[in-house]
Amino acid sequence: MAEKVVRAGIKRTKGWLYYLDRNLNVYRVKMVRGGQKKKKGDRAELVLKTNMKRDKHYLYYVDKAGDISRVKASRGGTARKGKKRRRTAAQRKAMLAKKMALKKKKAAAAKKKKAATAKKKKAAASKKKAAAKKRKTAVKKKTAKRKVAKKKPAAKKRKVAKKKPAAKKRKVAKKKPAAKKRKVAKKKPAAKKRKVAKKKPAAKKRKVAKKKPAAKKRKVAKKKPAAKRAKAKKSTGKRKVARRKRA
Repeated sequence: MAEKVVRAGIKRTKGWLYYLDRNLNVYRVKMVRGGQKKKKGDRAELVLKTNMKRDKHYLYYVDKAGDISRVKASRGGTARKGKKRRRTAAQRKAMLAKKMALKKKKAAAAKKKKAATAKKKKAAASKKKAAAKKRKTAVKKKTAKRKVAKKKPAAKKRKVAKKKPAAKKRKVAKKKPAAKKRKVAKKKPAAKKRKVAKKKPAAKKRKVAKKKPAAKKRKVAKKKPAAKRAKAKKSTGKRKVARRKRA
């Protein structure tokens, strides 16, 4: 609660600021509004002189009634909300260092968490891949067994049918008969035909065509037709004689 020290009864006037000095004397000064400037003759005026001493544990002021009163000062307590004291440069540096350290710690913790989660994901993925491979191998083995079970008799028949007889037929068809045919067709008959066609018949034909037939044709063309005519005359004479006798 406020305590009144001196009941002065000072009347306040508008446009003046009332305050107390060290010795609790009351002064007043003209207030400067926005845009105004102090004048050179404007000085503080003494209103009431008391010459009293201040107590360190109290706060002194002029109340509404114009009396001097005091209130216990609250020192060493918490600061009011909305009013912050300015920090020094050293305090600011210390606060910045603390903030940076906290940020670094948080970043390191986040990196560790990410690394742990990545490892877990990789382990899970590797497990899944291994399981998938095992399944695939199991399925392949089963399918291979089924194919082997189905293909065993057929494979034997195919081997018997393809390898043994085919090999024999190919050997017989390609090596023995083909060799004989080629030798007979290429060497013996071809040689005979060439010799007969080129040497003997050609020589005979040329000789017959050039020497004998030409001589025979000339003789036949000149001599034989005359003999034929004589024979034809004789035959006609005989026919006439036979007709006369009949008549």
